[in-house]
Amino acid sequence: MKKILHLILFSLTVFPMFMLAQSFPAGTQPNEHNINGADWPRVGADRRVHFRVFAPDAKKVEVQFRGEMTKEADGFWTLVSNPEVVGFHYYQIIVDGVASPDPNGKPFFGMGRWVSGIEIPETAPDGDYYKPKNVPHGQVRENWYYSDITKKWRRCFVYTPAEYEKNSNKKYPVLYLQHGMGEDETGWSRQGMMNFIMDNLIAEGKAVPMIVIMDSGNIEVPFNFNSGMKREEYGANFPSILLTEIIPFVESKYRVLTDRNSRAMAGLSWGGLQTFNTALPNIDKFSYIGGFSGAGTINLQKIGEAYNGAFANPQAFNEKVHVLFMGIGSEERPERTKTLAEGLKKAGIKNVIYYESPGTAHEWLTWRRCLNEFVPLLFKK
Repeated sequence: MKKILHLILFSLTVFPMFMLAQSFPAGTQPNEHNINGADWPRVGADRRVHFRVFAPDAKKVEVQFRGEMTKEADGFWTLVSNPEVVGFHYYQIIVDGVASPDPNGKPFFGMGRWVSGIEIPETAPDGDYYKPKNVPHGQVRENWYYSDITKKWRRCFVYTPAEYEKNSNKKYPVLYLQHGMGEDETGWSRQGMMNFIMDNLIAEGKAVPMIVIMDSGNIEVPFNFNSGMKREEYGANFPSILLTEIIPFVESKYRVLTDRNSRAMAGLSWGGLQTFNTALPNIDKFSYIGGFSGAGTINLQKIGEAYNGAFANPQAFNEKVHVLFMGIGSEERPERTKTLAEGLKKAGIKNVIYYESPGTAHEWLTWRRCLNEFVPLLFKK
């Protein structure tokens, strides 16, 4: 298997370097996540993706989620996809049953493995909020620390706003931002374009300058419903890690405000579930809470019992939690989330904000939009 994989990678990368100039399908441009200098895959104005890989000895080549490729006389395999929805989408190249990232693309960690990504651009200006602009840019820093809970070294990424280095006396509020199942702490800054979203919101005066922490939720390997593990056990040690290790580490290393009014938490999908499981039982520590396509499970008939009684006293909850945000895509069955938001409002929870991303499903475009809506609400009380 290892030999086969090496041959695949060699054929996909080395041979094309020696190819002569070639013509490209009209109206197409290289996928923005290609490595520098790679012309394929290409994205058309009609949102079709043109794939082309070199594998002359392969018997069957596929593009994951899109179908079988056609072998050409020159040893290249090609495929033109159906029109794709706007946003970011994963894929792999499958050669004779062996799946791998496209060597022409930058790798992303998703679906529990390293994969490739296609970006179908939104029509300007709809997608400008997550694109780099000529504004001051913050930094995304890599940090390592030892966890006594997991007995392992852990990594978190920390976004600091552009002004962080200019005023050594200023302290900042903090947003703890979680990824979803099958992804890791790189997700928000890579697939999510978090840093550009933050840069643009801050530069436009829509958001308070803040620090953003992205750590592993211990859910990189997707939950296996047949493994015997209970749903509530999956990633269940993360709340303790966040409260007793991540937050103290951040507060010892960065200039951050440490009061509850200066602390927010949000997450996407299973990270949203982890957010609710962490923040709602600890509203003495968090004032802003957000779930993007993931808001936990609450029995509205027993709302006072949920999350250690977080909603038992609506007046007390409203005084402590300034924003309870629930966002979801219109194409991922939003009814349950909308019903939950409405039910909480009827129960006296005032600061509930429901956002529905038009035309998107359980995908990164939904979560980029959710972050863009959520961040301007933070730290303005």
